[in-house]
Amino acid sequence: MTVLDKATRWEPMDRSGIEHLHVRTTTGGLVAQSVVVGTHNDAKYGIFYRVVLDANWAVRELEINDTATDQKLVLSADGKGKWFDANGTHVAGLDGCIDIDISATPFTNTLPIRRLQLKHGAAQVLRVVYIPVPALKPVAVEQRYTCLQPNRLYRYEGLTSGFMAELSTDEDGFVEPPKSNTYQHPELVLANKA
Repeated sequence: MTVLDKATRWEPMDRSGIEHLHVRTTTGGLVAQSVVVGTHNDAKYGIFYRVVLDANWAVRELEINDTATDQKLVLSADGKGKWFDANGTHVAGLDGCIDIDISATPFTNTLPIRRLQLKHGAAQVLRVVYIPVPALKPVAVEQRYTCLQPNRLYRYEGLTSGFMAELSTDEDGFVEPPKSNTYQHPELVLANKA
């Protein structure tokens, strides 16, 4: 596994907000920690999240804290599609999900791109844990990732929502900011200030 120690910032292009993300390699995987402030339906929010990934970029632990409400979401996974809440209770509705999609961050689009390592033209339909911010109520949704150019360009399709976008990645495989204002992430439009 490549050693990572990367800090990145994204800003919405269509409203106020910012994310500061730090990802680093650990023994057996990676840890991503981030602070995101923004708006959703004119309501301001602030969250802190921490994601623990195994060496294959599969989510093993997730914690999200809403700084305004003190609401917290804690999930853990076995890396094979079985999820548990903060009390260790199996969350059957999330069975089959390996990846997460936190609505307020483009970082979570990086996870399946890195994990799948798709070849040119290959596509994969995934069952993903979608977490809307600020509600923090996880649900399973279907998404498709298609490799348009290996290690550079992917098509994302939210099969549940009907949303579609092209995602470019940087030299580390992280989703990059758009080259123009035409890209609309469901919750966050990117502009990298790293």
